[in-house]
Amino acid sequence: MYWLFEAGHAVLNPYRALADAGRLYYRNPANPFAHTEFGKSMAAACEMFERSTRRYEKPDWRIDEVSVDATRVKVTIETVWRRPFCHLLHFRRDFAHVPRRPQPRLLIVAPMSGHHATLLRGTVRTMLANHDVYITDWRDAEGVPLAEGGFDLDDYIDYVIEMIRVLSKDAPGGLHLMAVCQPAVPVLAAVARMEAEGDPDVPASMTLMGGPIDTRESPTAVNNLALDRGMEWFRRNVITTVPWPHAGVMRPVYPGFLQLNGFMAMNFDRHLQAHSDMFRHLVKGDGDSAEKHREFYDEYLAVMDLSAEFYLQTIQTVFIDHALPRGGMRHRGQPVDPSKIRHTALLTIEGENDDISGIGQTKAAHRLAPNIPEEKRVHYMQPAVGHYGVFNGSRFRADIAPRISDFILSNQKRRNFREGDEG
Repeated sequence: MYWLFEAGHAVLNPYRALADAGRLYYRNPANPFAHTEFGKSMAAACEMFERSTRRYEKPDWRIDEVSVDATRVKVTIETVWRRPFCHLLHFRRDFAHVPRRPQPRLLIVAPMSGHHATLLRGTVRTMLANHDVYITDWRDAEGVPLAEGGFDLDDYIDYVIEMIRVLSKDAPGGLHLMAVCQPAVPVLAAVARMEAEGDPDVPASMTLMGGPIDTRESPTAVNNLALDRGMEWFRRNVITTVPWPHAGVMRPVYPGFLQLNGFMAMNFDRHLQAHSDMFRHLVKGDGDSAEKHREFYDEYLAVMDLSAEFYLQTIQTVFIDHALPRGGMRHRGQPVDPSKIRHTALLTIEGENDDISGIGQTKAAHRLAPNIPEEKRVHYMQPAVGHYGVFNGSRFRADIAPRISDFILSNQKRRNFREGDEG
């Protein structure tokens, strides 16, 4: 499957180049056709063909500065921890000329579900105003050599635990977690295992957003697909190997292009209308609207491959067996018991119109972790937003992010603050 996909992409290369040349030809101001309806339509058609058949690379973060208390502060992105399947990034804010008390340290665990961590660019930019932000930058499995070994759900939980320990050591007020969508399950499992072992580095709080904690609650089309097809169907039909010349050649993966097809099929009419609108914007010369379309789809169409072991184990554990809510989930042979969580505060957030993680699926974490004190637990349902709106967009900035910040500040561990520390 993957080899045929690559072959098809290679076959289209000369046609894509021809379309790009046609776009430039029909947009050249020196070309009389560029000022006609025909020329504008041809330029728009050429661009739409080129964009529909290109390979979208991982986008840049494009976060060079951020506003903190009405002051523009320079941001430098640093890699502070590396493993074969994940790099931990720190968005370091330069307060050299603005001495201030440190702000809460926040680890955002990005979803490993087909898109790059840059999909959370807006989330990161918003949280940087009040937090010292780190994020998991999961690597595309096609670029990880087979010699690096496999990566499954147990490894994912190991990575999260190790990152928590690394970032908790010198975190003023303790470390706070934010899990967006898919990582809600492994993050809850990681904290449960740390609490069960009496680990002193347990985070001060965790925020679970639109995550599939218990997919028996308000099951969506995504949840039903896993139950209807069964594991063998996924193993036979969606797992393939990375072709040459990628670094991960012969690695079994769930390819990103299949995940993208699933995303597009769920809202096909909406995507078709968006591309139709862009064509009209290009013909009319509405550059601002066309640019917004480009920005969204440059991000949305950039996908990554997932390790086959991780994908299949997640399907089995989360969507078919419902192992976590049923009490049967295990990590490295040890039980994952959220009832062991006593010290980490819990905030769950859901979207009213979420068609990926239905209402009640994330809130279920409170039922599974009954020993968290009442004053350290909150659930919030955001009206009139879908899955994406839970962690990005105007409602996130205006309604959700302030609630997260307040919750984090309310659950800071008591430690000494030092003036001038980087926030």
